[in-house]
Amino acid sequence: MFNFVGGVLLIAIGWWCKEIWDSVKTLKADIKAIEIDLPKHYVSKTDIESRLDKIDATLERLFDRLDAKADK
Repeated sequence: MFNFVGGVLLIAIGWWCKEIWDSVKTLKADIKAIEIDLPKHYVSKTDIESRLDKIDATLERLFDRLDAKADK
């Protein structure tokens, strides 16, 4: 009886370990795919800097206009 329960327990533990191992392998593959695709979906640093410079210039002009209005 002890051998039967021990065998079933070892089978269950082995199945659980195999499932965990397969899940880790799948996650590694998913992470690798994300690492490859990630640079394709985001804005490059130079593009975002040029856009932020334009926004900064626009805000600067807006603040200057507001300051001129407040001085009147």
